[in-house]
Amino acid sequence: MAERKDKQKVIGEPMTDEQIKVFLDFPAEDGVDADFHVLEKAYRALRAEDFARFVAFFQDQGRNIDACDPKGRTMLSIIEQHGRSENYARALREAGAR
Repeated sequence: MAERKDKQKVIGEPMTDEQIKVFLDFPAEDGVDADFHVLEKAYRALRAEDFARFVAFFQDQGRNIDACDPKGRTMLSIIEQHGRSENYARALREAGAR
């Protein structure tokens, strides 16, 4: 059975700032916007409360919250399609994502 992309992360303790900041440095593949890439990696790996903290660190670096994937989709537009990801979408909206 394929893993659902709209599941909530509920495992483990909150991460330290240093553990969350690791997601800011994942190199993107050719043709993928670096800012979109790290947002996607963080979304897929972090619990909602940790993702919200990640978004703050992301913004502190002056990165593009509305970066797009190769198909022209923002992370917010993708997350909004996942039924149980409202807390992730809220974190992006509060950061100014459109």
